[in-house]
Amino acid sequence: MSEEILQDAAKVFYALSSAARLRILSLLDSSKRPLHIKAVSRALKIDYATVYRHIRALESAGLVEIYDVGRSRVVEVKDPNTVKELIAKASELKQRAVKN
Repeated sequence: MSEEILQDAAKVFYALSSAARLRILSLLDSSKRPLHIKAVSRALKIDYATVYRHIRALESAGLVEIYDVGRSRVVEVKDPNTVKELIAKASELKQRAVKN
């Protein structure tokens, strides 16, 4: 595999390595619409700056998109099916590890 492919995979795995980021993805997926970052912060009871850093990691991995709406920043999951597949695969791998 090329170095670029490995670096991209590392970004995705890093983004998914945080329970807070997974909660953000879950919230965005369940909302079925883009959310203001402030709304994400309030819903998860995490301060705005921390949520914004987590969302930037998710954006860097290509999992979410951030855009401006007026003076607000809005975020949405780029491909909800991909996120669900990644989380399901992680769960499957964990179950296999426990069985062995």
